Amino acid sequence: MKRLTVLMVILLCTAFTFAQSPGAQIREMTGTVELKAPGSADWIPAKAGDRIEKATVISTSFKSMATLDLGSSILTVRPLTRLTLNELINQDGTETINVAMATGRIRADVKPPAGSRADFTINTPVATASVRGTVFDIDRANIRVVEGMVLYAPAAGKGKIVRVGAGQKSQIDEDTGNVQNPLKSAETERRIPALAGQSFTGDIDVIKPDESPGVGPEWGMFPGVLVKPNTPIDTTIKVRPISE
Repeated sequence: MKRLTVLMVILLCTAFTFAQSPGAQIREMTGTVELKAPGSADWIPAKAGDRIEKATVISTSFKSMATLDLGSSILTVRPLTRLTLNELINQDGTETINVAMATGRIRADVKPPAGSRADFTINTPVATASVRGTVFDIDRANIRVVEGMVLYAPAAGKGKIVRVGAGQKSQIDEDTGNVQNPLKSAETERRIPALAGQSFTGDIDVIKPDESPGVGPEWGMFPGVLVKPNTPIDTTIKVRPISE
């Protein structure tokens, strides 16, 4: 009877520990990925299968990526990214994850198991993204939601919180510190650049007055567009909006 009681206590303690620590590890990686353990000043090379403790710093090099299992969530760490796993705990049916990203870009796939919840927060130097089941990409000041909905706000609660839904994007205006409205962000993205050399995302056809294609080494370039400096004002510009 005494042996049975001891065995039950061990099983209960093991279950409690598992419930409190869902576990984090590197599922797969390419290139150079390094880890810095809590309290250590040394970086060590990472490998697939490595466990990640709380407060561990993860760094990816040029042309390097890592996929992390954080409890039931998956985090894809892009090249030239540095982040810290601040919290990973499962309590009362809620899995709480907090990641601080100093630089770079990551994709979070947050899909808690049926019957449970996920409270997933990513902090950057200028923004905070909080979710409870979604897929999104985020860097220092930009976010794009693939599935679900994200609560997006300036860092340290300095401004209003914006809901960014599936297919929407938003960003932090680093001059004002405010979050850009998702709809306004989409409109800005489709705005025709006024001058050659400005950035633009989307597909644009540029047709010269003589209808000849605008090509040549002297032409200024955008993603999907060639615009010659000092293009005549009667040049026709056709815009094909980005498909969501």
